Amino acid sequence: MDISLQNVVFIIVAIFISVFSVLTVTTKKIMRSVTYLLFVLLGTAAIYFLLGYTFLGAVQIMVYAGGVVVLLVFSIFLTKADENLNIGTKIKKVLPILLTVLIGGGLIFFIIFTHNFLPMASTDAIEELSMKTIGFALVGGGKNQYILPFEAIGVLLLACIVGGLLIARKR
Repeated sequence: MDISLQNVVFIIVAIFISVFSVLTVTTKKIMRSVTYLLFVLLGTAAIYFLLGYTFLGAVQIMVYAGGVVVLLVFSIFLTKADENLNIGTKIKKVLPILLTVLIGGGLIFFIIFTHNFLPMASTDAIEELSMKTIGFALVGGGKNQYILPFEAIGVLLLACIVGGLLIARKR
């Protein structure tokens, strides 16, 4: 198996994302958790850039790494934290988590080393798409277009906003 610089960078970024994902859900400090989430989202954008999807990488940075993390930070600062809330990791939870990680990692390595994956296709034949073409592909109503998932995500975001307002109003 040839290891190129692109593969090495991908592995480094994947390890970076994995480490900060675990830190995001295991830390006790909420601001550290949001900071780790920011690193995960920036790592995801790095993978998009590595794959050649510059538009998607830029959207990832602007919308998620910028907007969502700022929204989380403001929501943390504007709400009152419960001082008696204990969200620490219990020792009973460590063994199942460790077992799951080991089984999952073993399964991933088994799949990687037992299958012959196709080599990467050249990107010479890929043509540059205009914003108009991307827009029609996202919100068009045709067979391979995504108007229904786009609207479903809009309804989900509206439900999240209404739920957040109801929770904030009760306090």
